[in-house]
Amino acid sequence: MADKTKYDVLVIGSLNADLVVRAPRFPQPGETISGGDLLTIPGGKGANQAVAAARQGANVAMVGRVGKDNFAPFLIENLNANQVNTLHVSQDNLASGTAIIIVDENGQNSIVISPGANGKVDAQDVDSAPDAKILLLQFEIPMETALHAAKRYKANGTTVILNPAPARQIPDELFAHVDILVPNESELSLLADMPVTDEKSAELAAQEILKQGVKIVIVTLGSKGALIITNSQATHVETFNVDVVDSTAAGDAFIGGLASKLLNLESSGVPLNTKQQAAQLQNAVRYGCACGALAATKLGAQPSLPRKDEVEAFLNQSPTTDS
Repeated sequence: MADKTKYDVLVIGSLNADLVVRAPRFPQPGETISGGDLLTIPGGKGANQAVAAARQGANVAMVGRVGKDNFAPFLIENLNANQVNTLHVSQDNLASGTAIIIVDENGQNSIVISPGANGKVDAQDVDSAPDAKILLLQFEIPMETALHAAKRYKANGTTVILNPAPARQIPDELFAHVDILVPNESELSLLADMPVTDEKSAELAAQEILKQGVKIVIVTLGSKGALIITNSQATHVETFNVDVVDSTAAGDAFIGGLASKLLNLESSGVPLNTKQQAAQLQNAVRYGCACGALAATKLGAQPSLPRKDEVEAFLNQSPTTDS
């Protein structure tokens, strides 16, 4: 039976089993070091963003693939437990996607991904997916599938948000079907083919992206917050001081929180033709920063993603870094 529900947020993306080890530092080439206990944690940028948005109260559906292995039920059951609809997550004969993650004592991570079934997500999966107000895309699925999804949903008036990670070159055609691009500094540098070392260079690089059809670029700057760039202005949003335990999925938490707040804006293209709408976008980015900051205080991907009540309490009692 076709799914006739129109979801708040639809994620077409990856589901991974994250195999996580904490270590005092990253090993050098050829070196073996001792680490902590191995943890198996639900992850994948797509699934992370789906859970992140659902925990903020959005009605979310996930489109993707898992393998026929012991990880598959673990990944699907976790999404269901977080109120993410998994009707459109199918099984493939390959292994499920897997990420090998090392987390150092400063909370920074080093990740190697084995795509597995994520690499088989295709246009047929997209065409059978339900309607949504906001579509979230990333690059842990094939590029041609992401392009097909952006075209289909943009044509239907859905707001298309693209997180261009892992970093790779994007076909020029894709930019024209993206409303909001959310890269970090290194991803933006690759996409614009120019160095990004500070806010000014980030703004210049983002302006090059806007020329290709993207409406809004939101550059995540880690501990420095985020930068919103449109054709008319650039706005810096500060983030929050926290003790970082593990930065895994902090960016996904940001995007899930951002998407949940963008539901309050007009759904088609998130226009910024009034000061009120621009202020709402800035508030949505600040909310995303709070989600990302909280995620960095806990170990693991999806277990670290904060719930709505946590974020609201945090915002009520935490100053930003410039306070």
